[in-house]
Amino acid sequence: MAKQDSSLGRQWYVIHTYSGYEDSVRKSLEQRIESMNMQDYIFEVIVPKEKVVTVKAGKQTIVDKNLFPGYVLVNMIVTDASWFVVRNTPNVTGFVGSGTTPVPVLPEEFGVIQRRMGAAEPTAEIKLKVGDLVTIKEGPFSNYEGTVSEVNPTKAKVTVMVSIFDRETPVELDFSQVVLKV
Repeated sequence: MAKQDSSLGRQWYVIHTYSGYEDSVRKSLEQRIESMNMQDYIFEVIVPKEKVVTVKAGKQTIVDKNLFPGYVLVNMIVTDASWFVVRNTPNVTGFVGSGTTPVPVLPEEFGVIQRRMGAAEPTAEIKLKVGDLVTIKEGPFSNYEGTVSEVNPTKAKVTVMVSIFDRETPVELDFSQVVLKV
């Protein structure tokens, strides 16, 4: 008895893993596909990631960040054998779906994931939001306080409204130039 009607053909499925083991599950599954001759049923294994700008010690760096920690995508045809290979891969806790029946990812959902993975511009990981009170820690406005009026994660910039001569003036700064006032 097949886990799913194989006439549905090749589709994307989501498997749940222990968080932090996504890349090792991908490698293990790729090795198992090869060693168990499942290339005709399991075609591709990906860990969805996006490029993110982070600021550490005042320096901006670009890192790959998992879009969905604890999940891996598999392009496959579900049969008893292919289900068994994926399900019994170390650190895989199961397929996303009801019971033992995997539910395929809708094409439009996969399109959204692909667009986020393929984005040319990295987004910035920042905890600031509009309305936050910040202190400028470097540059010509060092030690000034202001309110965040705009956050641009793509450019890793923030616009802060600073009071200069009793007038609110917008100042565009890098994320690394401001600190959240507590």
